[in-house]
Amino acid sequence: MWSSCGRRVGPAPGQTVGVDVTAELICLATGDAMFAVVSDLGTYGSWLEIVAKVEAAEPEASDPGPAWLVDLRGQLGPLRRTKRLRMVRALAEPNRAVRFERRELDGRKHSAWVLSAEMGPSDASSAGDVRLTMSLHYGGSLWLPVLDRMLAEEIERSSTRLAELVAR
Repeated sequence: MWSSCGRRVGPAPGQTVGVDVTAELICLATGDAMFAVVSDLGTYGSWLEIVAKVEAAEPEASDPGPAWLVDLRGQLGPLRRTKRLRMVRALAEPNRAVRFERRELDGRKHSAWVLSAEMGPSDASSAGDVRLTMSLHYGGSLWLPVLDRMLAEEIERSSTRLAELVAR
């Protein structure tokens, strides 16, 4: 199970500027298997329900790595919202770290989205355990306290699906 899920660091509850969320998962997997899944945004739809669609995007010359178009979907009661982001892998250190950053090509200024993952052996005595720490930074101005709860619940639900995926 994820721990520290939905932890908000930054603005006080009720403020509507930015969010930082960190979650940690320890599961039985190899570092190679974990890195293969978390370093490819194309896999995220299979374990995160908020990721409605992911497709490869043509990279630009200035992109440090591959690019994807990611559709995020959220629902609160009858209200639904979809957000499309162009994300680029900005860092990839096999079995250690990966970072994705929003890089749009329309020339407009957009809120920052940064998703990072760090992995390594867990501190637990069980051989073969991998510790994954994922952090999401959203620098936008539309974040409501109820979204914190929704994101925390999604993180919790995703832990089993991710653990099953990397154990294959």
